[in-house]
Amino acid sequence: MTPEPLPHHDGSPLHVSTAHPTLGETVTLRLRVPQQYPKLRNVMVRSNPDHEPHWDTATDLGILNGWRWWQAQVKVANPRHGYRWLLIHDEDTLGGSAPTIEWLNQSGIHSGEVLDAEDFALLAYPAPPLWLYDGVMYQIFPDRFARSAGADSREIPDWAEPADWADPVNPVMPSRVCQFYGGDLDGVVEHLDHLQQLGINILYLTPFFPGASNHRYDASSFEQVDPLLGGDEALIRLTDAAHQRGMKVIGDLTTNHSGDRHEWFQRALAEPDSDERGFYYFTDDGDYESWLGAASLPKFDWSSQKLRRAFIEGPDSVVAKWLKPPFNLDGWRIDVANMTGRFRDVDLNAEVRQILRRTMEEVKPDSILLAESTNDAASDLTGDAWHGAMTYPSFTRPLWAWLAEPTGQPYTTAQGSQETEPWFFGQPLGGIPRGDAHSFREAVERFNAVIPWRIRLGNMHPLDTHDTARFATHATGERVAVAVGLQHSLPGLPTLFAGDEFGLTGEDGEISRTPIPWSSIHQPEVAERLRLYREFIGLRHRHPVLSTGAMRWLFSDADTIIFIRESEKESLLVFASTSPDEQTTSLPVDLVCSSPLNPAVDVQKLYGAVEFRVEDDHLLLRSGGVRFGMWQLPGVKVPR
Repeated sequence: MTPEPLPHHDGSPLHVSTAHPTLGETVTLRLRVPQQYPKLRNVMVRSNPDHEPHWDTATDLGILNGWRWWQAQVKVANPRHGYRWLLIHDEDTLGGSAPTIEWLNQSGIHSGEVLDAEDFALLAYPAPPLWLYDGVMYQIFPDRFARSAGADSREIPDWAEPADWADPVNPVMPSRVCQFYGGDLDGVVEHLDHLQQLGINILYLTPFFPGASNHRYDASSFEQVDPLLGGDEALIRLTDAAHQRGMKVIGDLTTNHSGDRHEWFQRALAEPDSDERGFYYFTDDGDYESWLGAASLPKFDWSSQKLRRAFIEGPDSVVAKWLKPPFNLDGWRIDVANMTGRFRDVDLNAEVRQILRRTMEEVKPDSILLAESTNDAASDLTGDAWHGAMTYPSFTRPLWAWLAEPTGQPYTTAQGSQETEPWFFGQPLGGIPRGDAHSFREAVERFNAVIPWRIRLGNMHPLDTHDTARFATHATGERVAVAVGLQHSLPGLPTLFAGDEFGLTGEDGEISRTPIPWSSIHQPEVAERLRLYREFIGLRHRHPVLSTGAMRWLFSDADTIIFIRESEKESLLVFASTSPDEQTTSLPVDLVCSSPLNPAVDVQKLYGAVEFRVEDDHLLLRSGGVRFGMWQLPGVKVPR
């Protein structure tokens, strides 16, 4: 069936006069309707201030380049101001005496009433810094990234099992958490040129606080950088060097728990009457609650006002300390953010995240705050604190389900002959579920329908992380190119895990933490993977429409998705397919750009081996096998 253009609105500059309004500000909203769409008698915006519907009538601005534009003025009444469009059709066009109506919200066009949760949303909370939207993020697990010469002089702690850089990762406990390669922060400094050439402009460091593990999510203090990483001075050197290159640096903070060696927890154990005792959940018999039953990770009790003041509230808190000189971090990623402040009948999550963000606003307003929430995060992504999240179901998991290659065989682990199905984000599914291109699109639409556009742009898009298997374990060649292309072209924050650009593999979230093989950087297969990432990151930086532009789905079936990113300056058409056979996808030109298209003048190929031609007012995209393509087209003209 030939797809037809539909009315469209999103949170991009084409449709919203400002994504960062203040409370009480009037914002201009624009809806575009295809010229050939059934005639509309009236268009209105239905808002829901104070949970009571309010109506604003839109003005017909006329037709320009195949789109009829409607415009409404809406006054922002709440910090999150939800709204949807009501389309009232001309009775004479559709027939009958009763009005025919449609509703347009973030989940699409509907004939019946829709959920408030899926409304578009204007956010009057303090805006994130613009550099977030221009970012390509790179996650560094310090122990495995690079080891400076200074690491050789440091005394190895009692918990550590020293390993040579070329040793394989041992996933068996206790080596799983104790294997120690000795990567440090000066090692990161020494490879900033590599990251700069790659196009990275945000570094995300997993915890740099001292702990009793290689991952350091079991902090023994929040007041110093682990001496094994080079101490406080090494972090200062890193942030200074990164800032000189125009890069930002964010840290990783565990607000859900500390380590059991933490000075606060040790005092709580030793002194039952101490303030620190109230920082944790202790039972009457002296036992305590911990993260998922891990005794080494005692859980914080955020009802403690003194914990709040010490950790997240005010300029003297832990959160503030590392944002201020001389450390000058540019933000935080919060570990286990979804569980922070939540325990049985207690839910202080909103209070904690709002205090945390308020402190950051006071100390460093242009800092970012990202949450780890590995499942559906919509209830927390309201705009009141988080600028975005690491959330797998809206991109990573459905992408794996579509693009991971069936192996046909179980994997053999390092534990001998034991065989296991391929790991899939800790879900007990017996392997990687099979999906297709259309189900990928549906997942992206479903999970983002309840997330404000501004937050969606800050949501992290990893193919894998330090907690997952490596995507390259299950995909090769063009499938990796398709995945990386989608990572950098869909709305969201592209996020690489260190080593992705080397083609590293790993069967679960521990084995994936392989030391970076710097000696292999000139090997042909590594050079080709580096070229791939540099090309897509370069496209992201050269075409801001990929960061903040509008997005419309144009086509999907079991093998192929096609969408377009749009701004007034340019539009980028994106094609991704895993069709096993050669095929031609036909799209009406007016679906794509709503104006005559001269391929010789109006189209510039940016990436891919996909044939592009125009015949009889149709755009034909011809390809075979697994392919990704991107083309630059004219921008969208908006009536003024």
